[in-house]
Amino acid sequence: MAAEDLPSQFDVVILGTGLTESVIAAACSRVGQSVLHLDRRNYYAGNWASFTFNGLLSWIEEYKNQQELQITESEQEWRSLIEDGEEAVPLNSVDSSISNLEVFCYASEEEEQEEETKDLLTCPNAETVSEETNSDSTETQDTVTSDDVTESNVKVQNEENEDSAPKEQLHASDISEHSQSVEEKQPNRSPADPPAELQKKITYQKLLKEGRRFNIDLVSKLMYSRGALVDLLIKSNVSRYAEFKNIGRILTCRNGKVEQVPCSRADVFASKQLTVVEKRMLMKFLTFCLDFEQHPEEYQDYSEKPFSEFLKNKKLTENLQDFVLLSIAMVTQQTLTEEGLKATQHFLRCLGRYGNTPFLFPLYGLGEIPQCFCRMCAVFGGIYCLRHSVQCLVVDKESNKVKAVIDTRGQKIGCSHFVVEDSYIREEQRESIDYRQISRAVLITDRSVLPSESDQQISLVTVPPVESSGPAVRMVELCSSSMTCMPGTCLVHLTCSSSGTAQQDLAPVVSQLFHIPTTPGEDPSEGTGEISKPAVLWVMYFNMRDTSAMDSSCYSLPSNVHVCTGPDAGLGSDYSIKLAESVFHCLLPDEEFCPPAPNPEDIIYDGDAPQAEGRGFDESNDTEANKSQAEEEGTTNETNPENSEAAEMDSVAQETTLDTNPPSEE
Repeated sequence: MAAEDLPSQFDVVILGTGLTESVIAAACSRVGQSVLHLDRRNYYAGNWASFTFNGLLSWIEEYKNQQELQITESEQEWRSLIEDGEEAVPLNSVDSSISNLEVFCYASEEEEQEEETKDLLTCPNAETVSEETNSDSTETQDTVTSDDVTESNVKVQNEENEDSAPKEQLHASDISEHSQSVEEKQPNRSPADPPAELQKKITYQKLLKEGRRFNIDLVSKLMYSRGALVDLLIKSNVSRYAEFKNIGRILTCRNGKVEQVPCSRADVFASKQLTVVEKRMLMKFLTFCLDFEQHPEEYQDYSEKPFSEFLKNKKLTENLQDFVLLSIAMVTQQTLTEEGLKATQHFLRCLGRYGNTPFLFPLYGLGEIPQCFCRMCAVFGGIYCLRHSVQCLVVDKESNKVKAVIDTRGQKIGCSHFVVEDSYIREEQRESIDYRQISRAVLITDRSVLPSESDQQISLVTVPPVESSGPAVRMVELCSSSMTCMPGTCLVHLTCSSSGTAQQDLAPVVSQLFHIPTTPGEDPSEGTGEISKPAVLWVMYFNMRDTSAMDSSCYSLPSNVHVCTGPDAGLGSDYSIKLAESVFHCLLPDEEFCPPAPNPEDIIYDGDAPQAEGRGFDESNDTEANKSQAEEEGTTNETNPENSEAAEMDSVAQETTLDTNPPSEE
């Protein structure tokens, strides 16, 4: 659909394709509202986006070159569309939510040809991976309608929904069938890459050449297995559009040494870091936390005191206090006791649902999740336009409500509600501009901070603050089987609340855990502690604005304009999902939030007769063959969250698969 063909009236116009806005778009479209979803960028997800390495370099260059646009002639054009009784509220044309961006490359500048020759000599059977990723920053179609994506969506849905069995009936053959199809589609993306790959010297030219294997998130978050986002994915059936992998390890850094945190019963008893007495103390405390509300006498004297003091009162050793405070509850020294107990309880209740840690990570990066909800919106009639924004809002002076918007191509589009990402709001429309900031660092390294038998693990690492008053640093280390980096490398995300620039906050942690070459490609000297550290190949620092503390009272906008704040500093996404639900109920108080989508074969589009059953909607011969083969070979490590309620706590799942295909850009 060309921009000139856009309808002149919508129920809801949404500006920005971040997670919150995308969930609202999907929820509104699902209940029959007409939705126009716009974004000035050429990629989905906004500050939640994932980029290939080459795409990220383009994004960096774009960021450095952007300047505030001088609106002259275009402003005169939209002002001519304002009628008597109306006033215009202009919007931002440039995103200023990212600041203090710094990039450093430490990989060797050697020619790739020399490295390829060495690889052929040392690793003749090295495989190449056929890349097929959909969260690239390359340009996509300007406009997407439900008609454009319906056919492909229905095919994907049918591949995932060949069985109509209830959630409780998860059969081994179903898991094996799915695993076999994934292996056929991506034979070179196995969870265990050849060990020889890990020993290669990675040059900058190699990173550029293999750039499409990377999917680098702007924001680093994980998904609690019993969190609001996972519950919404299951409830709405949006989970069919994505795949997930379990977080394999939870680590902490104590006295400069990285150690594994025992968080489950099996981990506690298997731990070599704890004494027998400490194991008993930890198990007793964690058991208490599971139902601490039943024993108020245990903590009521500390309700107004920090959680750290409560841990000391429980006679936990310093070792256990660090584990509980930083790596299980993941709270600060100033957090109150009841909040710390709730965080610990939430962590424990998430254990075992899909694995031996509470967390999941979406394959191909976090940017897939907003795209999944955009796809659901498009399936139910939503219209998408990238590289397309809104210049101003048209407000009715009498009612003080937005009645229309004027887009960047001069079209006046009527709407009943307007939902907008915070970065589009100008400073003069804010009552408060006291923002918090998030410090972020993204590293590409040559190996894991804690090597193990399997290097194909995702690890969550907590680094204690250097000063007691400072923030702890959260580090997520991603392996190549997460589809976010090339084999032989790790992708590392560091996040903390800002006290200075991102480089000032995070560079000391990078120096503590990683080897930083003094010259590109330099190897660490023999006999030094640096030789045991992973080497940094490339690093990017930046600050991201955190507006999660702002609410509707912080903006001077019409009553039917709803502002969605960007990513917060938390590890999970519960805040964004709850905000989306709150905004949806403001728009449509009598409607259900994201009801389950029907099976694709049950969807009947306007003007279409029910489709006859055909080969495309049934199990193919290949699928039957895959199922038979999978039954012979046994089950795999992959589980489906939608169907795994009956399998909770039974085993440690290494990969959680919700669909055979990653979502594509609309």
